[in-house]
Amino acid sequence: MKTVSTTNAPAAIGPYAQGIVVNGMFYSSGQIPLTAAGELVEGDIVTQTNQVFENLKAVLEAAGSSLDKVVKTTVFLGDMNDFAAMNEAYASHFGEHKPARSAVEVARLPKDVKVEIEVIAVVE
Repeated sequence: MKTVSTTNAPAAIGPYAQGIVVNGMFYSSGQIPLTAAGELVEGDIVTQTNQVFENLKAVLEAAGSSLDKVVKTTVFLGDMNDFAAMNEAYASHFGEHKPARSAVEVARLPKDVKVEIEVIAVVE
């Protein structure tokens, strides 16, 4: 098992790693819309989703992977009414690649953000 850590994404705010690589697979911790410096990105669901993807790209790169190697995502939304707008932003980052996905509304997210996303990806 290899712990993944990068300064190009926000540091873990608890007792967990940004991600783990095991047996050729990368498992990310959930990413929320914080900058690499740890500042919360305010704004609508699209703005927050775009920041989450910047963080995901950074941890994927540190793991030796990328968005085009993602096989599964889990999206946590603070409000399912934001689904359509989040989905449009999400699709813009993946393009033609369409990993398996779950999306759920949750009662509350860390720092009261609108979205958190985690990924599982192949590492080659």
